[in-house]
Amino acid sequence: MASARILLLVTGGIAAYKACFLARLYMQAGFSVKVAMTDAATRFVTPMTFQVLTGHPVATDLWGEGQSVALDHIEYARWADLAVVAPATANNLAKLTAGIADDMVTTQLLAFPGPVLVAPAMNDNMWDHPATQANVALLKQRGVHFVEPADGWLACGTVSKGRMAEPEDILAATRELAAVIPAREELSATKSAPGFWPGQKVLVTAGPTHEPIDPVRFLGNRSSGAMGYALAQAAMQQGARVTLITGPTELPVPRGLEQVVRIQTACELSDAVATALQEGCQWLIMTAAVADFGLPQPSAGKMKKEDLGDNWTLTLSRNPDILAETVPLHRDDDLKVVGFALETEDVLTRAEAKRKAKSMDYIVANNPIAPGSGFGTGDHQVTLLGAQGVIWASDSQPKARLAGQLLQQIADHENKA
Repeated sequence: MASARILLLVTGGIAAYKACFLARLYMQAGFSVKVAMTDAATRFVTPMTFQVLTGHPVATDLWGEGQSVALDHIEYARWADLAVVAPATANNLAKLTAGIADDMVTTQLLAFPGPVLVAPAMNDNMWDHPATQANVALLKQRGVHFVEPADGWLACGTVSKGRMAEPEDILAATRELAAVIPAREELSATKSAPGFWPGQKVLVTAGPTHEPIDPVRFLGNRSSGAMGYALAQAAMQQGARVTLITGPTELPVPRGLEQVVRIQTACELSDAVATALQEGCQWLIMTAAVADFGLPQPSAGKMKKEDLGDNWTLTLSRNPDILAETVPLHRDDDLKVVGFALETEDVLTRAEAKRKAKSMDYIVANNPIAPGSGFGTGDHQVTLLGAQGVIWASDSQPKARLAGQLLQQIADHENKA
């Protein structure tokens, strides 16, 4: 969201000049921005340029001796909600992979617990080198997000892949990441009952399922996964140990999850939930939008429209109802279940009927076509119901904030029980 605090980390490449434009775009978009630079970066762009653009002193020296204002060497890491490395050199990627902290940028990164977005920039041979590609792959496994370098003119005179992505593209990626991350003031405003979530094992399902028709077509729905990702992030921020099972989505995975399991179909989701429940957890939060029907035998090859005629009939079979059929087989007495009911008519009545029929402890009723609600990363509003009826009705707000408030309401209700 636009109120998030961004730590822009600039390393020593010619693309450092683009970071000036990126800082300006962030400020124009309403983000708060502070900058840290390596010594090599200061040879391309002066710290004063970023100080003028952001209104904050620039961190360049671990000892604070070369700065206009003395700064703690991890002060900005404690301040930020999101770190963006642009440009990121091959050297910086290697240090980040190895956990080396020998300059202001790498020290801030090692001390920063939140999400990191990286925009690499380097010679094409350096980018293609097996060591660099291995570092990128490992960082992605650890939850670091990337804006891939672009093709074009490089400083060495070649035309190939390696130039830093344009500032507008990095801004777009930052917006997507910030949309599912609560800003620090939101976390403090939505803190759950003291001591409730820390140590809890929470399983969150998110996103749509895709039921294949053939290798290129599928049946799906409009779920973006934003609510599930926000809940996973909020639960983790409040101390829970979170496993996320996610359907196909373009959202960046929150950094620091215990496990991420990717699925495509409803049957795959059912199997993943069963496995996770067998391994044990205290909470299951089912936000995934599961397809009710799928093709029992998708075509092995692409179906040609010339062979289908003017009308095309698909014969579908019912997918497993995970909450009604899978969960009861693997549910122990300590498991609490939170479901979501997406309805467009008689929302509360239908949601409560689902809660009872599927033995859920809580259900979150939401209408995606109601004013102030919708799919994607925009604002939304919900109603939380339990065995005693309506517990809480939210106003329309960003999903990152809404997720924290939902967890707070559940925690408060559990403590009263």
